[in-house]
Amino acid sequence: MAEAARDLVAVGARMDRLGWVPGSSGNLSARLGDTAIAITRSGVHKGRLTEADIIEVGLDGVALRAGDKPSAETKLHCQLYARFPETGAVLHGHSVAATVLSMAVPGDALVLEGYEILKAFRGIVTHDTRVALPVFDNDQDMARLADVIAPALDAEPIGYILRGHGVYAWGPDVERCFWRLEALEFLLRCELERRRIR
Repeated sequence: MAEAARDLVAVGARMDRLGWVPGSSGNLSARLGDTAIAITRSGVHKGRLTEADIIEVGLDGVALRAGDKPSAETKLHCQLYARFPETGAVLHGHSVAATVLSMAVPGDALVLEGYEILKAFRGIVTHDTRVALPVFDNDQDMARLADVIAPALDAEPIGYILRGHGVYAWGPDVERCFWRLEALEFLLRCELERRRIR
């Protein structure tokens, strides 16, 4: 737990410096073996985290220590750990690009194509590819939202966006998950800029 907490505190500071977790937004987690995850406590600023702000929950999302209150979106993290056993970390931020694009793009996906950085994602070996990044309508009912998201995970997307909310990325550990989030955020900024200059 101590190592996971240190890693999440450090990545929260990095995400804050990049403007991806304003206020107390976003949530960060790391797998702790087969039965639990470390996740940010509800209502804390991710750029000012301490190790005490990282709590332990079961894979059902229930806090393992009385009085701990995990993020409201813990169920979405648990869904990713259950669906992809190789996942070691999940990062969720609220960047301007993710928020604005998800509200501007109609339909249930943002299509990304022609970008060299798509090769940052597993299985993509050329820029000459077309990827659909799923976009889901936001919902405060996490169980219902997880049910809506579940079928799209069968296609093993490179991440997903909650409309008007933010982006989710996952990876084998905290550092490589950050790389994937960084690549996603770069793609989203590029798409936002392309729409601005058209």
